[in-house]
Amino acid sequence: MSLLLIGFSVQSQEIKKNKNLRVTFEVDGVCGMCKKRIETAALKTIGVKFALWNRSSHQLNLIVDERKTTITRIQKNILKVGHDVIGFDSKKILATDEAYNAVDPCCKYRDEEVVSGHN
Repeated sequence: MSLLLIGFSVQSQEIKKNKNLRVTFEVDGVCGMCKKRIETAALKTIGVKFALWNRSSHQLNLIVDERKTTITRIQKNILKVGHDVIGFDSKKILATDEAYNAVDPCCKYRDEEVVSGHN
């Protein structure tokens, strides 16, 4: 009987992962092509159910099944397609130069002239 109680006790202490976790973080970008690239990279991550990036606020809103993925994995997939991410600790995580240089010239969000041209 005591083994049964210990089993229930251990099981109840497990952290329950949310299958519809709502998450928001910033992703750098400037245009509709960036929006499509960012949202597609997020949605191609197993466990991401919804992704919507706002061009003016740079906020990426997600609904995630955290039983299947992590926020870090989603952010890595976005970095791979050339977009910088602002983490929850407000630290900027930069995409590699190779990934950033692969984006269309119109999407060079690190270039002030390109950014001002989209305003």
